[in-house]
Amino acid sequence: MAEFKPVGKLSDLAPGSSKVVDVNGKALALFNVAGVVYAMDNTCRHRGGPLGGGMLEGDVVTCPWHMWEYNVRTGELVTNPTVKLATYDVQVEGDEIKVAI
Repeated sequence: MAEFKPVGKLSDLAPGSSKVVDVNGKALALFNVAGVVYAMDNTCRHRGGPLGGGMLEGDVVTCPWHMWEYNVRTGELVTNPTVKLATYDVQVEGDEIKVAI
């Protein structure tokens, strides 16, 4: 069963922004979409680009390397939903963000 691990503060992740965190040696990208935090793998399936450094518009992040777009809620590639990144459950308790890993 997954355990929720603290990964950062909500006050450090403004709506519309992203952040990369390390959880047990795994790089995850956190995204704040209108006050709701989502977590998924930080590595683009195309060429390994850092999604946490991409442009977030609504619930879609664009990889900064080759412009692949993923839905941060589902981890699905926008143009081909069969290509998917792992997503992780998130809890926010007060100002603390926790991710299940």
